[in-house]
Amino acid sequence: MANLTQSEFERAIQLLAEAQGLDRLRDKFFRLRGLVTRRGFKTADLLAKQVYTLSSGLRREVPSTFAFQAIWGEHLGAKLGEDSEERFEKLAEAVNTCLDDREQIAEGKADELVAALAAYEAALAEGVGKEMARLDMLMKAVPAIAAILRSTADLGPAPGAAPASSPSGPEAETDSAT
Repeated sequence: MANLTQSEFERAIQLLAEAQGLDRLRDKFFRLRGLVTRRGFKTADLLAKQVYTLSSGLRREVPSTFAFQAIWGEHLGAKLGEDSEERFEKLAEAVNTCLDDREQIAEGKADELVAALAAYEAALAEGVGKEMARLDMLMKAVPAIAAILRSTADLGPAPGAAPASSPSGPEAETDSAT
């Protein structure tokens, strides 16, 4: 499994705090023993730095790692619903068929892999948003796939997806400013 960088981890905590509220998120970490105190976390960045430090970037099997994984999984599960599990298993299988036994990209499968990743990301983004989808994929990815995800801002449209139209005129300026 690939590990999140500190900035990616901080963004994951920020997204959870935006969705659940910082106080509620902090209390969940405390209840799950991911933190030893509730005090001193007035921003999502401070909370993220503390959890990242305690868990060594989610590399150690300690309560803060388990707490983060539980909170993240619970949040995604609530957003996606139980019905989506089978759909994501099929999408993940399409990604996994592009890897060899050493979890490297199989020869001649790079284009197929990018298409499978795009399909998985598009389906996940429908339920949780593009940024959270990308972070979740990074957490689950083997290093070879994480390298692709980090080097590619946009994997492109999922196979069979309608191409996105770009707005023009005054609306385009308004949309890009927000």
